[in-house]
Amino acid sequence: MGLQISSRPPVMTLKKSVDTAEPRPAPRMTAEDRREQIIEVAVRLFSQRGFRGTTTKEIAVAAGVNEAIIFRHFSTKSELYAAIIDRKANSAAMKALRTALAEAIEQSDDRMVFETLAFHMLEFHERDDTAMRLLLYSALEGHELAEMITRNYILKTHQQMAEYVKKRMAEGVFRRMDPMVAVRCFMGMIIGQVMNKKFFLRASGQMTPKITNRQAAAAFTDLFLASMTNNDYVGRRPRRKH
Repeated sequence: MGLQISSRPPVMTLKKSVDTAEPRPAPRMTAEDRREQIIEVAVRLFSQRGFRGTTTKEIAVAAGVNEAIIFRHFSTKSELYAAIIDRKANSAAMKALRTALAEAIEQSDDRMVFETLAFHMLEFHERDDTAMRLLLYSALEGHELAEMITRNYILKTHQQMAEYVKKRMAEGVFRRMDPMVAVRCFMGMIIGQVMNKKFFLRASGQMTPKITNRQAAAAFTDLFLASMTNNDYVGRRPRRKH
């Protein structure tokens, strides 16, 4: 029995791209719920494709709404970006960080201050896969969101910590140097750990060192305090040299 070959050409099917696909009808939501859904979808797409690679139409398709709905909730893209920052800054993790840090600063407990900051930041990025990606995409693309994040969150935290370092220098506990440089060095250890775990070690196939966020925070604080402590300081007064 010979092999029979069909004379009909093969049937080819093409899936619609995100740009041409029609939004799937989304379930009815309250205005507030719809707004939160749009923010959530926008964060996911921006963190996956960047800002230049994501259109409002793609956000609408992913959210299952008409593009006009996006602009009904956010009249400009800047409003959407501001809402994304507000969502991140007011998350439960960030609120816990601000509360714990304020308590440690009030007690002037150096170890608690820096270890609290490091631990909460490491925990935040451990649980949030989008925050660091949004920051990197916005910075690399020269996007306005990078300046908004820096001004409204990063710079404020740096200034708060620099004021604390400056105060401890005036009290003689820390040795004299530029407070902001000291803070940036400490923050650099934290961000380096985050980026290694999320990107570099994972991409290279290497196993992340078996160190918990609590252990990392303690180690970074040890290094920082060892370099900053004024060895001539005893109690409340600098130790006199003989």
